[in-house]
Amino acid sequence: MRIVKGRFAGRDLVSPNDARVRPTAEHVRDALLDLLAADLGDARILDLFAGTAALGLEAISRGAARADFVETRPSSLHALRANVALLRLRERTRIFKRDALPYAGALGEDAYDVAFADPPYESRMLDRVIDSWLARRFSRVLAVEHAATHVLPRAAIFRRFDDTAVSIYRR
Repeated sequence: MRIVKGRFAGRDLVSPNDARVRPTAEHVRDALLDLLAADLGDARILDLFAGTAALGLEAISRGAARADFVETRPSSLHALRANVALLRLRERTRIFKRDALPYAGALGEDAYDVAFADPPYESRMLDRVIDSWLARRFSRVLAVEHAATHVLPRAAIFRRFDDTAVSIYRR
């Protein structure tokens, strides 16, 4: 796994040795970030269910100002911290060892410019994150990765990549 475009293009990222972790495929991450290109300049990023931090780090590579990562799984946190250190981005990132649902639920309106959510596929956790966003609009944009079969509220943008899909909600 590597950063696809921007300042850190081609840099390899650490992945956890954990079969339960499913990093976003490079071609999906690239397409998603291309769709958000106009939103990334100097943006405040939130990466919920951050895993390896690939989405948030790719956003910084493409011009975002800073990123906050929310993750609970120890193997993912280890990889996430290693990736932030590898790219020397400690000053532009914060890592929260917290459950993503209460974290998102406690956010006020416009806390972030762009929020990513990539919970386990077919999990109702994604529905709860979207419900929180619809209630409070804690970011201007909410971009979610999900199983293509997961039925979600209508999004401004929807793209399918085989069994994976991304939905982008806008304020």
